[in-house]
Amino acid sequence: MSSELDYSSIQLAEAEPDASSMIESFRAVGYSIETAIADIIDNSISANANNIWVDYSWKGPSTILSILDDGIGMNNEELIQAMRPGSKNPLDFRNEDDLGRFGLGLKTASFSQTRKFTVASKKEGESVCFWSWDLDFVNKSHSWNLIKYCPNENAYTEKIENLVSGTCVVWWDLDRIAKDTKEDSEDSKKKFLETMESVKSHISMVFHRFIEDGLNIFFQGRKINSWDPFMIGFKGLQAKPGVKLQDGKAIIKGFILPHRSKLSPEEYNYGKGPEDSWTAHQGFYVYRSKRLIVAGDWLGLFKKEVHYDLCRIQIDLSNDIDNDWQIDIKKSVARPPLKYKDQIVSVAKEARAQAIEVYKNKGMILRRKLSNDEYFPFWEEKVRHGKRFYVINRKHPLLTDLFSKSNGLNSDIKRVLQFIEETIPVPLITYQENENIKPYGQPFEGKSDAVRDTMKEMYQNLIKNGKTDERAKSIILNIEPFHFYPQYLEHLGDE
Repeated sequence: MSSELDYSSIQLAEAEPDASSMIESFRAVGYSIETAIADIIDNSISANANNIWVDYSWKGPSTILSILDDGIGMNNEELIQAMRPGSKNPLDFRNEDDLGRFGLGLKTASFSQTRKFTVASKKEGESVCFWSWDLDFVNKSHSWNLIKYCPNENAYTEKIENLVSGTCVVWWDLDRIAKDTKEDSEDSKKKFLETMESVKSHISMVFHRFIEDGLNIFFQGRKINSWDPFMIGFKGLQAKPGVKLQDGKAIIKGFILPHRSKLSPEEYNYGKGPEDSWTAHQGFYVYRSKRLIVAGDWLGLFKKEVHYDLCRIQIDLSNDIDNDWQIDIKKSVARPPLKYKDQIVSVAKEARAQAIEVYKNKGMILRRKLSNDEYFPFWEEKVRHGKRFYVINRKHPLLTDLFSKSNGLNSDIKRVLQFIEETIPVPLITYQENENIKPYGQPFEGKSDAVRDTMKEMYQNLIKNGKTDERAKSIILNIEPFHFYPQYLEHLGDE
């Protein structure tokens, strides 16, 4: 049995970290600007804010971004403590609605995007106080010293003066997204605005449950609407019963989203979410205290396949099991405990099975409704000298149409097809599939417009050639890969 060491008899040596090196290390934690701003908003929510304002002023390399809230605020001593790296012990007890853990979020999130930032704050009945971290000053002084300086200081302190209480975080040296830009460059401004639009979409998703509960988040003065990945309240949604894990500290619940036929075009586009893709948003959604940590990820348990687009699974965690789920500093990673893996997989498999039935059933209904034409696969398996190989089906309607328009180039087209067939990297594909080295990209993932446009063109040609609406759809339904997209088939005759 080991005994407690007598430290009084052991030689000591001071090993205080170098301030500039440590803060430069903070910058490499791996935040995106979306996750960094979300981390600042976490602090506002923990401070009981009812309103949060995210604003920016485009000025090229001098661009400034601020996050203001009307939370409880801080006095001078509390602000200095909040600005101190590691201001919280992750092992300390926290309220169940506390979104912080390490006491690093404000600092690491801010330093990940800027070399200089200010926090100004006010408690009810007290005056405004503010302090700044300036990495350039830290590098010169090699000291853990805050400075009392902020460009255009009054603009931000006045915002807080107008509130009963609150806090404003100001990023004023955005070297990660504004460095080497030019204020009068339309290209630089366009890229910045695209980034800000991505931030807005991220906020609408990550904090959707808070927004639905009454929290107001404004972006450049406009209120952000929530994006609910489970489409609660939409016609055709199926919700599975919740399953409790870890003595109820984790609850997993499956949702089977409505088939395209149940949705209006606007509702269908809503379901695509910030990534503008149903496939990108299938999977688990892990929440900690209502705050979204992981969005649309199968957590290494399954692969994304288009047939499971309608399956999204909610996992709710309390904030006292962060260690079990390996929640990281950025609050963007979660890993399920090994002991609960089988239960999680079981719940997910049941939801996935139901989702694929909904997805495919519409196609089967259409198949029964329409006549059963000859099926045209795109690839065919052949045997040559006792070995398998694959060829493109020369009778596929897309190819026969191409040959009819080739103006004497048929032999050239066939030669190119042969080279494609003979050089498919089957061993590499098989190896990576078996080793699960990288997620397998689904056909037309993120490029479904090509499928829809081709189906539309083929449908119009069939109608021009005298086919009825039903007959044209029947023909298209039996052509690979169009049979995977019955949701497009239904609307071909709408225009």
